[in-house]
Amino acid sequence: MTDRHDEVPLPAPAEGGTWVIDLDGVVWLAGEPLDGVGEAVGRLRRAGAGVLFASNNSSPTIGELRQRLQRAGIDAGNEEIVTSGQAAASMIEPGQRALVVGDGGLLEALAARGVHVVSSGPADVVVVGWTHGFDFELLTLAERTVRAGARLIGTNEDPTHPTPEGLLPGAGSLLAAVSTAAGHEPEVAGKPHPSLSRLIAARAPHVAVVVGDRPSTDGALARHLRAPFALVLSGVTAAGDLPVDPEPDVVGDDLRAIVDVALR
Repeated sequence: MTDRHDEVPLPAPAEGGTWVIDLDGVVWLAGEPLDGVGEAVGRLRRAGAGVLFASNNSSPTIGELRQRLQRAGIDAGNEEIVTSGQAAASMIEPGQRALVVGDGGLLEALAARGVHVVSSGPADVVVVGWTHGFDFELLTLAERTVRAGARLIGTNEDPTHPTPEGLLPGAGSLLAAVSTAAGHEPEVAGKPHPSLSRLIAARAPHVAVVVGDRPSTDGALARHLRAPFALVLSGVTAAGDLPVDPEPDVVGDDLRAIVDVALR
C-alpha cells in the first residue's frame, strides 16, 4: 500500500538533505530487521541522501543500536544515531544527581553528559525511560524522590512499544505511573519535543523527510522540522487506524515502499 499526495511530494534523494528515520517499527521489531530495510537505506545513500536514525527508545546503547543496524544490512556511525536518552541527558547539568528508571542506553547517555547516577534519593532529577525492570519498589522510590523536590524527566511519552507479537507497554506508560504517583507533571525529552529536535537539527541542518510509524511523535516531529512525513504501517499504526493526525504526506507498508515512492 502506498499513497502519495501530489501537492506535497517527497523530495528526490538526489536533491540532498537528510532522511530522519525511526528505528522501532520502521527498521526492526524487537531488534529483528524488517524486510528490505538495508536495501532501502542503501538506495537512499547511493541516490545522494543523508540518513539519521532517531529513536525514542532509550534502552539500547549506541553500540547495541549499531550492531542491530549491521544485522539489518546498514552501517551507521555514532553521529548517525540520536536517541531520547541523549535528549534527556542534554536537559540535565553535568554534575547533578539522577535517579534512573531505565536501561543501559540511558545510563550511557547520562554518563557521557557527566551526570551522577544514584540508587536512592536525594537526587536533583528522576529520569524515566523504557525498562523491563520496572516494579512497585522502583515506582515507590521514584515518586518519593520527585515528591522530595527532584525534577521529573521522561525520555518519551510513547504509551506502547511495537514487537512482532504485538504492542508492549512503552516508556510513556512507566512515566505516567511515576507522574501520577508523584502528583507531578513531567518534562519530556524525546520526539516530538524540543530537546531531541535540537539534537537532530545540530546533525542535520536540512531535513528532507521524516519516516516513522507513530503520527503523534514522528508526524509531529516532521511538522516541527517543516519536513514531509512518511508514515509506515510496519509498527504501531495499521491501515485500519487511518486517517490519523497529523496527516502523513505519504503512507507505505514499510520503509522499502516509501523509498520506492521517493525514487520514482
